[in-house]
Amino acid sequence: MGADAGAGSGGSLSVGPASGAGPVDGESDVPRYAPQWLRLREPADADARARELLDPLRIRLANRPGRRGAGTVVHDLGCGTGSMGRWLAPQLDGPQHWFLHDHDPYLLHFAAVGAPRSAADGSRIEVTTQRGDLARLTADALAGASLVTASALLDVLTREEIGTLAAACVEAGVPALLTLSVVGRVELTPSHPLDPEIAAAFDAHQRRGELLGPDAVTAACEAFGRLGATVRVQPSPWRLGAEHKELAGQWLRGWVGAAVEQRPELAARADTYLRERLAQCEGGELRVVVGHSDVLALPGASGASGAREDSGAGEVS
Repeated sequence: MGADAGAGSGGSLSVGPASGAGPVDGESDVPRYAPQWLRLREPADADARARELLDPLRIRLANRPGRRGAGTVVHDLGCGTGSMGRWLAPQLDGPQHWFLHDHDPYLLHFAAVGAPRSAADGSRIEVTTQRGDLARLTADALAGASLVTASALLDVLTREEIGTLAAACVEAGVPALLTLSVVGRVELTPSHPLDPEIAAAFDAHQRRGELLGPDAVTAACEAFGRLGATVRVQPSPWRLGAEHKELAGQWLRGWVGAAVEQRPELAARADTYLRERLAQCEGGELRVVVGHSDVLALPGASGASGAREDSGAGEVS
């Protein structure tokens, strides 16, 4: 297995993790996200991802044109330290070639070093790393691809970027598995009177500029659906208890910090709130549910009209 920077085809993009993490200052102008945070959240991400989407994905991959004798080619967008590949690759049969895309070469190094070496049936996994920008993601860039994946991506994109992603996947006929997008639902137990204000301010921060934040899953379903793809949606919440107190504490700091950045007038009350919540967290008294959704888009499966299957809500629209 190797990592070959700049080899292969395809665009990539600059993204960071959702749920409140922030960039780490570096020497370059590349936004950098701490690998320590990404490693800390990886077990919770793995537990949260919707396994219900794996069977329809496997069926689609098994029946793709030209599959006989060919391996699976995956483009992982905004790969960070490579957690998606470590979760998904060992659950798929056959040889695989993963193209790991991120704007940060520091994270790409971690992703390449930590990539899985074998598939579910023991077949070989190869890895290529690439840097670039979402604007360059086209159907031509996905030529020969079997699957596009991403984790904690949609909520840090604009509507235009999601449209670009959907158009590239559908035109190339490539399914997309897009996991762990925040949806604007947070539950803390025990509750606190300030919870709703902090949550609303955080959601507003996620929507700053043209970013979609918690509206991104709906926007992605609409974008893929307009282009004729069948879209399946499953909830994938983090459920953090006493055994996750380090992650919950870091998430709390980022969640409250973003809320205060959005609404500075909350600062005094939020400081007291955060101290109380961190004490509860350290004492094993706090339970946190952070709502996410996973999206599986299957191009060309439903004709021109498209469909959305939202298993969490029990609806098809």
